[in-house]
Amino acid sequence: MTQIITVIGKSNSGKTTLIERLIPEIRERGYRVGTIKHAYHRLDIDKKGKDSWRHRKAGADMVLVASPDEIVMIKDERNSSLDNLVKYFDDMDIVIAEGYKRENRPKIEVFRSSIHQVPLCLNNDNLIAFVTDSTDIKTKIPVFGLDEIKKIADLIEKRFLS
Repeated sequence: MTQIITVIGKSNSGKTTLIERLIPEIRERGYRVGTIKHAYHRLDIDKKGKDSWRHRKAGADMVLVASPDEIVMIKDERNSSLDNLVKYFDDMDIVIAEGYKRENRPKIEVFRSSIHQVPLCLNNDNLIAFVTDSTDIKTKIPVFGLDEIKKIADLIEKRFLS
């Protein structure tokens, strides 16, 4: 089964930036990486008037738009839990999900003391690492600086890809 880890943190903490930097580091090591971004609102990728929009408007439950190089799937899905979504990533070695702080999955929290007062999940049993600009964090889990991408990737590789 494909491994899933989540990257969590408050708004503007740097979750997306961390994922952007981890993806090429993990890929360079020979692994296939998928991502899931948790959205709290309806997605706006199926534009009014486009063929895919017309198909959905006609009642299609799923539309797949395919080009020679990529596919985009739009599917009615009432269950957006990670357990349900992982089925779309069966050819990936690891999935990095942004958000999903309430899911029972390994978590890496990104925390910027310059923006927020307290971390989200410092005492959560699923927290495997903490990435921060703070030097005041005291915890038993590994703590990384915001630029320690190789070390974070080492942890991910050792725990989930070996």
